Amino acid sequence: MFDLERWQEIFETIRKNKLRTFLTGLSVASGIFILVILLGFGQGMQNGVAKEFEEDAATSVWVWPGVTTKQYKGLNPGRRIQLRNENYNFSAVLLEDDIENKSPRYFVRGGSVNYGKESLAYGIQGVSHQFQFIENAYMSEGRFLNHTDEVDKAKVAIIGNKIKRDVFKDTLSPIGQFLDISGIPFKIIGVYGDVGGEREEERIYIPISTAQQVFNGADYLNNMSYTLPPTDNFEEAVAQSITFKNNLRTYLQQAHTVAPEDTSAIQIWNPMEEAKRFYSLMLGIKFFFWFVGICTIIAGVVGVSNIMLIVVKERTREIGIRKAFGAKPWSIIGMILHEAIFVTAIAGFTGLIFSMGLLELIGPHVEIDYIVNPSVNFNVALATVFVLIFAGTVAGFFPAWRAARIHVIDALKDE
Repeated sequence: MFDLERWQEIFETIRKNKLRTFLTGLSVASGIFILVILLGFGQGMQNGVAKEFEEDAATSVWVWPGVTTKQYKGLNPGRRIQLRNENYNFSAVLLEDDIENKSPRYFVRGGSVNYGKESLAYGIQGVSHQFQFIENAYMSEGRFLNHTDEVDKAKVAIIGNKIKRDVFKDTLSPIGQFLDISGIPFKIIGVYGDVGGEREEERIYIPISTAQQVFNGADYLNNMSYTLPPTDNFEEAVAQSITFKNNLRTYLQQAHTVAPEDTSAIQIWNPMEEAKRFYSLMLGIKFFFWFVGICTIIAGVVGVSNIMLIVVKERTREIGIRKAFGAKPWSIIGMILHEAIFVTAIAGFTGLIFSMGLLELIGPHVEIDYIVNPSVNFNVALATVFVLIFAGTVAGFFPAWRAARIHVIDALKDE
């Protein structure tokens, strides 16, 4: 039942002690505010890490040659390793059961690209038809390369959305148009987009077989890339990628006579392994944020408890009079608890509203290294407020219990 007199007493007490109540509420509100902001930036860091790894397929593995750093079987260090078609073909057969998609890459160095009289400065790469899925690309127009293009060594090209916007604008479809690559016409058959952004859309893809034959690539490769089959959970995916990486490195080291401990000669990047390290770091940072935020809230709750002790001390005589007129202990406890709960709830929701509003206002515009769109789940934030109110109730209970146990005679003697 709504007790008007009780609320009048609470507001009267607050009016008499405006500064004290304000400072107490401020400490509670700042605790919630700090916790929500920290959780928001923790989520923003997780978003940033996720964005770093979404440019390519989640289960991708990338291989490129390096330089030996150790002497091995009579061969001196400093040898530059050269990947070849046979390495790609043999690894594809050797590890066939562990591979979902695969593609070699050959970078066309020094090739000129022209469209009409316009000279273009974009990278050219020879890839296989499965590279689309490894690169996490999608088709905006036309199609990607296919197996027939590779077999026929077709002079066809795929361009990125950014190239289309820069060269062909929005008024002309590039499909069916021709690019002049080092004096050879290549027909554009597709336009792709990449979730990694414009930087990933500045490439021209042609069949790997065409790139090697037309641009004197022999059987050389600059890179080999793979994706692994999906697994049931993240830990299995990480374990699978590490096993694949080790098996692939072992084969390539043997094929190129490289010391087993020389990891510089064969460079292998495994995004899943890197992601695990980052996510483990994120968990530690989130735990730290929770710790700091909760400690701040505890400080606010302790402040509420101290204020309630002061209130009990100031109202000792009043409490004695109430008890003399027959007030029950739980009535006294309720009187003190109501004020504690009211102050804690108002301050908690104020801190929540300000923090959520700030994140909503600036969060979508925050996009720096490893921090993207800091935000927090509203249900989680709301739950922290209710936990805070419960903590404030507990904090107010002990002063209230002390008030209920005051003897009438002692209370009436209090000055």
